[in-house]
Amino acid sequence: MPTGLLVAGALFGGLGVVLGAFGAHSLRPALSPEMVQVFETGVRYHMYHVVGVLAAGWGMVMTAHPRFRQAGYAFVAGIVVFSGSLYAMALSGMRWLGMLTPIGGMLFVMGWGLLALGFWAVNQSK
Repeated sequence: MPTGLLVAGALFGGLGVVLGAFGAHSLRPALSPEMVQVFETGVRYHMYHVVGVLAAGWGMVMTAHPRFRQAGYAFVAGIVVFSGSLYAMALSGMRWLGMLTPIGGMLFVMGWGLLALGFWAVNQSK
């Protein structure tokens, strides 16, 4: 499973680069500046949280503590819900999708908290 989180982090990182390039080169002429900014926010948070997925995967490789797995899942779900809702909203114009974005944000917060708990627990066991 640690390999799965590391692979997922690497794939999400590559996807973030592709989506960032798509947004910068293809969407500017097609979308309003506001929707381009929404898309770019999705890419920015997507890439920030790739670091979290990779850190969780690395934590699992080093210790196999379950909090790292939980953190990794929270980050992956957060990327899908937070960034995915922003991507979909920007591309479709359906603003109601923005109601999903805070759920993804909470998943990000949970991921960071779980990651911290994992590192704390590992440190306490030494």
